[in-house]
Amino acid sequence: MLSAAPAVVPPSRPVRLYESWWTVAAAALGALLALTLGLWMSLHVRTDATLHTAALFVHLASLVLGFGAVLSADYHGLLWAVGRCTLADVLTATSRLHVPIWAGLGGLVASGMMLHPDLGSPLTLTKLALVSVLTVNGLQAGLLGHRLRTATKVGRRLLVWGGATALLSQVCWWGAVAIGFLNTNGS
Repeated sequence: MLSAAPAVVPPSRPVRLYESWWTVAAAALGALLALTLGLWMSLHVRTDATLHTAALFVHLASLVLGFGAVLSADYHGLLWAVGRCTLADVLTATSRLHVPIWAGLGGLVASGMMLHPDLGSPLTLTKLALVSVLTVNGLQAGLLGHRLRTATKVGRRLLVWGGATALLSQVCWWGAVAIGFLNTNGS
């Protein structure tokens, strides 16, 4: 009796974060739940003066790390837009900046929990909304980067998407910084 050859099953590969809107949406939901948990924890965590000072230092250092990396990424994008570097250069540079950007944002959120945010303040609520939008924008920016790496031609749609992503990022980062400054100075 002849036996049939076993069916060839292609090797499975893990689902990657930036391959589809579904994976990005799932990550965004998880990130927003984590932010919500952080807010809940901020209501229940009490810090003494020393820990508050340490949290403020971490908060400022995380701002320098995350926002500095974002500014660097956007600068590389601007260099490409004016013809001073290739798209491959931009994608290489920005892919290397993902870790400091996310580490900075994570440090801001973790340290911010210990700085006793005033959740009754409209400014603080605006800052929290900006951080939420910033987080989701960062996740979809990863999908944009994936699409740019795999595109055979960068068309108008990808250019507009990239410009809108950078603009939204800058508005959220600068808005959060301004609100943090105003809150710190009692305004």
